[in-house]
This record gives sequence, C-alpha cells and structure tokens, in this order.
Amino acid sequence: MTGDCLQVTTTTESEADARRLARAAVEARLAACVQVVGPIESTYWWKGRLEQAREWMCLAKTTSDAYPALESFLLANHPYDTPEITACVLDRGSDSYLSWIREETRGSPDEGLV
Repeated sequence: MTGDCLQVTTTTESEADARRLARAAVEARLAACVQVVGPIESTYWWKGRLEQAREWMCLAKTTSDAYPALESFLLANHPYDTPEITACVLDRGSDSYLSWIREETRGSPDEGLV
C-alpha cells in the first residue's frame, strides 16, 4: 500500500531538544525512525519581525494512522510555542523500507498496543 507512510518534519533550537524528541517518539513507537539533521539556518517571520536562527531538524518516519498521536506528542513536548509540524506522504519507496515503517509503528498508542 502506498501513501500510508509519512515523513514528519519539526525543528528545534538545540541538538539536545531534537535528540530528546527523537528518542521519545521512537520509544513510544510513534515513529519508526527519526533522523536529526543540523545545524541548519532558518529565516522566518515571527511576531512581525524577520528572524534568523540556527536550528536542528527532525525527520520522523511514521504512518498515517500513527500521525495524530505523533502530532499530539510533539505539541505537548516541543519547546516552541508554535512548532513546525508538517507531514509529506512518502508516495514511493522500497517495499521493504515502507513495510518496516508500518511494522515499527504498529504498536502506537492510537492502537492501544503500548
């Protein structure tokens, strides 16, 4: 089945925050994998001002079924007031990798298995 796996992106201001979110999301089986990338430079509008910041990016691999619980987790545990939480459908990928994502997120709290 294609289109049921997602890559969810969020950013944090510190590597420690990114690693903490990544580990907790994987431990809870909200994501099969979270890659921490950084530092990156972000330019954005915030409260009427143009800002630039060094951030760390988290790329979480999950399923559409597990996404609501992952989003809730990020909103509850993220240090930002308005964190970036975006999801892109993994329209294509190796069958074995996409199957692995499905298997590793199968026990997500949304399904009552954890």
